[in-house]
Amino acid sequence: MRDRLILLPGWAFGPAALEPLAELLREREPRLQVEIALLPTQPQSGAWLDELDARVPPDSWLAGWSLGGMLATQLAARRGDSCPGLITICSNPCFRSRDDWPTAMQAEVFDAFEEAFRLGPDDTLKRFSLLCSRGAYDPRTLARQLQVSLLDQPQAVSAAGLRLLAELDGRAALQRYVGPQLHLFAGSDALVPAAAAEALLACEGAGLVEAVVDPNEPLLPPKRNDIYAEHLQQAIAKGTPGADELQQALAREPSRSMLKP
Repeated sequence: MRDRLILLPGWAFGPAALEPLAELLREREPRLQVEIALLPTQPQSGAWLDELDARVPPDSWLAGWSLGGMLATQLAARRGDSCPGLITICSNPCFRSRDDWPTAMQAEVFDAFEEAFRLGPDDTLKRFSLLCSRGAYDPRTLARQLQVSLLDQPQAVSAAGLRLLAELDGRAALQRYVGPQLHLFAGSDALVPAAAAEALLACEGAGLVEAVVDPNEPLLPPKRNDIYAEHLQQAIAKGTPGADELQQALAREPSRSMLKP
């Protein structure tokens, strides 16, 4: 059912965190069937993707916030042509920094957070909701809303999700998936740096990808349109499905003007 969009929440959060977004999407696009799927509740992190694959309806657009976006990326790559599109929201291909992916949370900061969660999960989750709301127009109200949407689940389940945040690397999956991709970043996000958008677009072998940040965010240079156009041409050269249509669209307005330097 290719007019269905499945939303996956972030780490430790339930459907309530994404319900405002889902309602807005339903209002703006009544034909689109928007559903929020719970993240797996298994204490073995290695079983999460298999559970999602078995539970999430096939032929659905996949979208996810943070960890939900990382899992949606892996699932889209696994499903291939049966996934019509991928959308990630404030989701980094690598949440914890690596030598070859520095545009992420510093490894020592993540490790300290993971240890704090092990010692005091309740207090750590409250601090996490405050971090998620930092930079928002009304951070206190958002933090309260997020705290209400925190899941009441065994610590082992949350710990498994935290391990996935540390271990998942979505770069290969993003390169394997040939469908359309949209990656949304927030300029003032305290957890996922907006600079990851530039790094994502520069990934070797990336296909048809668009990465967007808050337009007021100064981190990205104005050459983003050039990079996007370059990736479009790479996708066309590789024989991306719909390449002829893409080539024709690039020659017409508004694409022609939008992609000018």
